[in-house]
Amino acid sequence: MPKLNQILAIEKGIKSRVTGAVTKLRKMILKPALLNGFSKTYVKKDEDGDNFPPENNKVQLVASEAIADLQKHLTELLDVTLTKDVANCSAVADVVVEGNVIMEKVPVTYLLFLEKELANLQSFVAQIPVLGSEDDWFFDENSNLYKTQPTLTSKTKKVQKPIVLYDATKEHPAQTQLITEDIVVGHWSTVKQSGALPMPRKKQILEKIEKLSNAVKFAREEANSTEAKQLYIANKIFQFILDK
Repeated sequence: MPKLNQILAIEKGIKSRVTGAVTKLRKMILKPALLNGFSKTYVKKDEDGDNFPPENNKVQLVASEAIADLQKHLTELLDVTLTKDVANCSAVADVVVEGNVIMEKVPVTYLLFLEKELANLQSFVAQIPVLGSEDDWFFDENSNLYKTQPTLTSKTKKVQKPIVLYDATKEHPAQTQLITEDIVVGHWSTVKQSGALPMPRKKQILEKIEKLSNAVKFAREEANSTEAKQLYIANKIFQFILDK
């Protein structure tokens, strides 16, 4: 009795080969000229008349033979697909991570689906930004964000003020000049906020996804080792269709 993974290994090749043969037959059926032919001979009216050789055009395709050919090709595909699908119904396995059963008796079809979705999830998490290492972050449960402690920066304002270049004398008034000076008028208190993940948390999630993904792959292989009873259905199908 073959294993399910053996059936899966040959199914793709059978499907490809049968699809090619069926496509070729379909193209031939769409050419009516292949199904038509003729045979004619010449009978002269007078004994002294000219003789002409017979002419013929052979029929290149017989519909009943095309159906029989199609039946031969489809029989293998119909039977192997039924064998696979019925085996899939009983092909189950536990998903085990580090000795713990995460999921029990999971069908192989779902394991294939889950394997793909975990790969998508891994790709998504891998693209999530992480918190910058240049700051110290803490988690604020009220906002569900990571924040830094406030940092103070000065707010300045440009102010012009005169300076005395030369003091006044009896002969000359004082000489002054306006200069611009930055003076502190206040302070900014800045708290950085972020919805990114800490690097250790992102790494932890990715590691768990990888562990689960590997466990799913192992379970899928185990499920695919289920014995597949060889089933035959094609003959019944064509017997019904072609029965006169």
